Amino acid sequence: MDVGAKPSAPRPRWYERHVQPCVAELLGTALFIFIGCLSVLEDSGGTGRLQPALAHGLALAVAVAVLGDISGGHFNPAVSLGVWLVGGLHMTMLIPYWLSQLCGGVIGAGLAKAVAPSERFGNASGGAFGGIAAAEQVPAVLAAEIVLSSFLLLVVCMGAINGRTSTPLAPLCIGLAVTADILAGGGVSGACMNPARAFGPALVANCWGYHWVYWVGPMAAALLVGLLVRLLMGDQATRLLLK
Repeated sequence: MDVGAKPSAPRPRWYERHVQPCVAELLGTALFIFIGCLSVLEDSGGTGRLQPALAHGLALAVAVAVLGDISGGHFNPAVSLGVWLVGGLHMTMLIPYWLSQLCGGVIGAGLAKAVAPSERFGNASGGAFGGIAAAEQVPAVLAAEIVLSSFLLLVVCMGAINGRTSTPLAPLCIGLAVTADILAGGGVSGACMNPARAFGPALVANCWGYHWVYWVGPMAAALLVGLLVRLLMGDQATRLLLK
């Protein structure tokens, strides 16, 4: 018997491995989207995109910081897809994460509707992304969503997952990436970058115009960034080629 050997750390129980992360994703997504929707509904008009940009970025940074150790702090189906592609999430948790995030989006949007004046909620379509007025705008909006989401996904995968470049400042960096994306692209596409952020308000406000764009753009970005990190940018443990 090796008396000098230290006892191994107990393995996390099934609740901490499977249930608690989903609860954290639901809670974090609900709070993030609640704050995001309210920032759009309560925008005074004089601040332009600054108020929604700061509200979304700060809310996400805080949520990732306090819940990230439980679930990774994704709060976004596209982020979960990208993290899975680079090896940061087990395949069996991908669908439960998506379901938790979508449910959280509906809860957050529903709470925003409950506390906001009905007239203001209706005027802003519940904070839903319905700014595409004509089919001619779709290519530009879709391209913007892909590029903006790629920036966010790159910050997540390189700042929080990739061993060589991960940093304790990842929550702040992720929040700043969202803020920068909204400031830069809010006038083009609304800078959604998050299917759950689009789905919740769309369901609550029944606003589905060109809704698919806000799924295809972020998910395509997750695939692109996942390939980029796996093939070129990841560390030796992450890269599939050129090790």
